[in-house]
Amino acid sequence: MNGNTEKMPITVKDANQPMDMKKNNLKIMRIFLALFAGMLWSCNSQKTEEKEMEKEEINFKVKVQEVAIGDQKAKVFHLSNGNGMEVEISSFGGIISKLIVPDRDGKPENIVLGYENIAQYDTNQYFLGASVGRYANRIAKGKFELDGKVYQLAKNNGENHLHGGPLGFNRKFWDAEFIEGKDSMKVKMTYLSPDGEEGYPGNLTTVLTFELTNDNKLLLEFQAETDQATIINLTHHGYFNLSGMKEDVLGHELVINAAKYTPVDAGLIPTGELAPVVGTPFDFNEAHTIGERIGQIPGGYDHNYVVKEKHDKNLVKMAEVYHAGSGRTMELFADSPAVQFYSGNFLDGKQTTNGITYNKHMGFCLEPQTFPNAPNEPTFPTARLNPGEKYTHRIAYHFGVR
Repeated sequence: MNGNTEKMPITVKDANQPMDMKKNNLKIMRIFLALFAGMLWSCNSQKTEEKEMEKEEINFKVKVQEVAIGDQKAKVFHLSNGNGMEVEISSFGGIISKLIVPDRDGKPENIVLGYENIAQYDTNQYFLGASVGRYANRIAKGKFELDGKVYQLAKNNGENHLHGGPLGFNRKFWDAEFIEGKDSMKVKMTYLSPDGEEGYPGNLTTVLTFELTNDNKLLLEFQAETDQATIINLTHHGYFNLSGMKEDVLGHELVINAAKYTPVDAGLIPTGELAPVVGTPFDFNEAHTIGERIGQIPGGYDHNYVVKEKHDKNLVKMAEVYHAGSGRTMELFADSPAVQFYSGNFLDGKQTTNGITYNKHMGFCLEPQTFPNAPNEPTFPTARLNPGEKYTHRIAYHFGVR
């Protein structure tokens, strides 16, 4: 608050002063009180801003909050497209904490697993709704070699490195801003990962954009640049449940457009082989429920599906999910070479959110990505990023009903 406030020359004299002077003094006093109240409001750490935007027949709304996490603050963006879909995005971890989508009767429900408040994501052992990096998925023994130098990363999954380490991108505060578009709303986030963070080489600047459209699409785009040769694999780690968490996901129908997958060892590290899915319980080229053959997969699904064997910039349809009870559909598009399908095997019932306990298979993940452990497998698509190059990764979720 400005230290000059108490020196403002505002006085109210005796009742014999002229009426117009009294009115002026009262007017000045009201202005002062309004300014004082405004300053108090601006100091509130839980500040909320709300804005409504009329776009033809679509009513976009955005609300921005500041939420304390430890001694820092995260921005939480609540976006609504006026067509039954809403998304809540946190600048802490680049996290999608809520995703509300209507069912076939128009009833909106949250379809992603999360916590009851943003501060709880600081202990997010399941990576619920997170943006993960620098390297999504696993790197064997947390080690890789680049230009003759061996780098040792943090180990946070037994002897392996997982999702960028214990203090990966999902636990960082990103700079964030709201951007109003013609037919959509965007949240743009930026994070500078310094050289050596979690063992990775190079200063890496990442820009992540979330976009909610007026026709119920949620679009994500990652861009990154480095000042030193490094490795990178960024993705979104949302747990979806199209029933609105009324049941587990084993009854969801799934299609994955992939002819091959990468078999794994006991530590879920790819063996280096590209195996055909045909004739196996990994084949989802035609619709099957997630639970139909899961008993044939020790531990459940947690496998990398090969959609294309090399990088290109073409956005392709990777998967589609349908929940018969609600009628909801989710189509997944991305330009990465693969997608990790995870059936929520490690959800253990220790987390309860809004009265719903997250038991095994309460959510599924479809994570577009570069292959796991690619830095240690020369036949896999490269995960290398050089200075002067730009890494890009686009992901699109299209929601509808049947």
